Amino acid sequence: MDEVVERLLRFVSEDPRASYHFAIGTDCQVHPNHTKFITGLVLHRIGRGAWACYRPYVLSRELDSIHEKLAFETSLSQEMAAYLEELSVIRKMEELLLPYVYQGAELCAFIDIDAGTEPCVSPTALYVQEMVARVQTIGCYVPRVKPEAYVASSYANRFTKRPARIVM
Repeated sequence: MDEVVERLLRFVSEDPRASYHFAIGTDCQVHPNHTKFITGLVLHRIGRGAWACYRPYVLSRELDSIHEKLAFETSLSQEMAAYLEELSVIRKMEELLLPYVYQGAELCAFIDIDAGTEPCVSPTALYVQEMVARVQTIGCYVPRVKPEAYVASSYANRFTKRPARIVM
């Protein structure tokens, strides 16, 4: 994680006058005998690129419940946010941007929830309010749901497709 923090801060310091969106999001895919979770971190320099990485987590059972999957995804994102909070990552990024705030510098932090709000389209809609409330308890992260929650629904999603190699 030290390298991740170093790279995040270096990315911001390369263009401290820019506007940034920092988002954490988790998605999962059920495979035979396990469920693979990917937590993505994306630092988007609006209009000028992004830096991203991800952390895999494998649960050695198949999760069938939509509620359980969504709750576990949200928990993993919250866990990552709490860890980054211990390292003062958001504060450090803000300190780099602060001298340039009147020149357009800004930072918005999000936790992306892999859930949609349309009951006819998404079976996760029943749980959106619960997950949003959980994220709001963190404080410095704004919850986002589909279609805005691209870190969970797109970035992390692409890395969940291959089954994990489970070593015993």
